[in-house]
Amino acid sequence: MMRIDIISAVPDSLFGFLNTSILKRAQDKGLTEIIVHNLRDYAKDKHRQIDDKPFGGAAGMLLKPEPFFDCIESLKAQRNYDKIIFMSPKGKIFNQNYAKELSLDKNLIMIAGHYKGIDERVKERFVTDEISIGNFVLSGGEIPALVVIDSVVRLLPGVLNDSDSALTDSFIDGDYVEAPNYTRPAEYKGMRVPEVLLTGNPKLIREWQEEQSKKLTEKWKKINSLE
Repeated sequence: MMRIDIISAVPDSLFGFLNTSILKRAQDKGLTEIIVHNLRDYAKDKHRQIDDKPFGGAAGMLLKPEPFFDCIESLKAQRNYDKIIFMSPKGKIFNQNYAKELSLDKNLIMIAGHYKGIDERVKERFVTDEISIGNFVLSGGEIPALVVIDSVVRLLPGVLNDSDSALTDSFIDGDYVEAPNYTRPAEYKGMRVPEVLLTGNPKLIREWQEEQSKKLTEKWKKINSLE
């Protein structure tokens, strides 16, 4: 079973997504355990303050080091963690290969920053991986953390009812975009499913899918300036 601990300043923003669909199913099956930690629970002062102004006069507020240290040290005293991940626009861009790598781990800690970010000493002491989901900035790391968790958990054996589904996803085997998919009805508002998909001929269907995948992959690379 994979265990994922999320440290967040706004934990309520996580529960709705974590408790629905595939992530809920994975937890109900005992295939993963996802624990959310409220950073304020580790604040020492009576006001449960977790942020302060940065040294040097920079704008914005920064999450303080003490609550993170207390939380992470408490978790590490209970078990070994394969990786401690900080979600950051300055990190390595997340992709499907990264998701496959993380899916092999047993215990992960994910740190969701907020405001201006977190005190650098937290990263220096604990963080093993810094991950970005793209070259843009969000108000906090909760959404990126959910993106990574969803991508990783769905790869765990037994999570998807159809195990072959994940094997045909885009990017599951490098820079590959899957072919278009269709379902019933065969014709809708004048738009018809490609005839080859209705033939029942696995060889013809596979050839069509491979050709469509090739075309879409080339288009994807072009619009993303990858060639």
